[in-house]
Amino acid sequence: MIFSSVTFLYYFLPLTAAIYFMAPKQLRNSVLLLGSLIFYAWGEPKYVFLMGISILLCYIFGRLTEKYREKKAGRLFCLLSVLISLSFLIYFKYTDFFLENFNAATGLDIPLLRITLPIGISFYTFQIISYTIDVYRGTVAQKNLVDLAAYISMFPQLIAGPIVRYSDLADQLKERPHSWGMAAEGIRRFMIGLGKKVLLANQMGELCAAFQASGEKTVLFHWIYAVALCLQIYFDFSGYSDMALGLGRVFGFRFPENFNYPYISASITEFWRRWHMSLGTWFRDYVYIPLGGNRVGRMRHLFNILVVWMLTGFWHGAAWNFVVWGLLFALLLILEKLWLLKLLPKCKILSHGYVLFIALISFVIFNGPGLGEACSNLAGMFGATGIPFLSDETLYYLKSFLVLFVAGIIGATPLPRHLAEKLSKNTVGSRILSVTEPAALAMILLAVTAYLADGSFNPFLYFRF
Repeated sequence: MIFSSVTFLYYFLPLTAAIYFMAPKQLRNSVLLLGSLIFYAWGEPKYVFLMGISILLCYIFGRLTEKYREKKAGRLFCLLSVLISLSFLIYFKYTDFFLENFNAATGLDIPLLRITLPIGISFYTFQIISYTIDVYRGTVAQKNLVDLAAYISMFPQLIAGPIVRYSDLADQLKERPHSWGMAAEGIRRFMIGLGKKVLLANQMGELCAAFQASGEKTVLFHWIYAVALCLQIYFDFSGYSDMALGLGRVFGFRFPENFNYPYISASITEFWRRWHMSLGTWFRDYVYIPLGGNRVGRMRHLFNILVVWMLTGFWHGAAWNFVVWGLLFALLLILEKLWLLKLLPKCKILSHGYVLFIALISFVIFNGPGLGEACSNLAGMFGATGIPFLSDETLYYLKSFLVLFVAGIIGATPLPRHLAEKLSKNTVGSRILSVTEPAALAMILLAVTAYLADGSFNPFLYFRF
């Protein structure tokens, strides 16, 4: 089940919310857990048992780690928990990748397992690992299995994040406020995310699909594809994060922000402080800092950056293009630390242009099914394949999607938010917003419903991760 579906919007969410708010406070985590298990099992019933086993092992090892924290056994239990969680992730996500490359290197023909990737396994595995490590570092282990299971399996952020640390939700699992104001705030955030996902990301996805199916690719069409892809990935993932944060507010939780207008960044370093922030924080706290961070010699520091970004790329998918994508950012971040960060502030226009150019190139690499197609698309962008610059088909798609491009580019900046904040600061503007905002949200819901009822293009990119 996905958020952008009629089943979720009109059946699952209203029913779950109704039961949740009618239940006594002491049972609300149980209702949330049951709803989350149903949500997950809706699309992949067999893998709900895998998640259940992962949660049970996390609970047991967490208690043992806390009990023996001051002894060697505590470190051993923590390490076992991390290794078991990683073994599940590696088996389901990376086995065929390793077999393919082993076959290619040795000339053997070991059959691939063709394992279906459990949805959300990358996200809940990282939450389990962070919980166990935090308990070893001193966080109080959760004694209530239902509360821990609700944290790990919570459906608002189960399949696409943000990756929420247990310490951020520990108090909220025990006691959290509920109010009409919070619910309204959550619904507003959810509707904005839903509109970004269905009305912007999906439309950009249709243009990307048209490019891939086209037999008349041109240089300009390759650049149109690259821009559409950047906007699709951003609105797809940030839209899902908005929906997750909104649903969290409805149920009384406050999740960490995951995106902060990354395309306005003036450096790649800043870009990664604004893009998928919960993943960046996770790798910083559980990989980069334990490796020594920047508190070591220069060469070791650069090595730490390389390791973190290779793993970041590999986390996104079991293919070489993801590894190359991660290493590209590692190289750029190293160059910025050594040299570029001193030059970029001198010309803001060039620095923003540099970030946008790298984003276009990187996401073409990121989205390719393999390095071959990614390289072919990059070559097409720079006219290295002998294709023409322009064609009638390219002009047709450019004209057809021009308004959508303008809306997407504006929507990827803080401009709409700044305008709304400015209006809300005066009496007349506040009155206008009080009328137009509910009407706009209702129109988004109506348009989304019509789009979904039509059975149109509705993928979710991060199901792959």
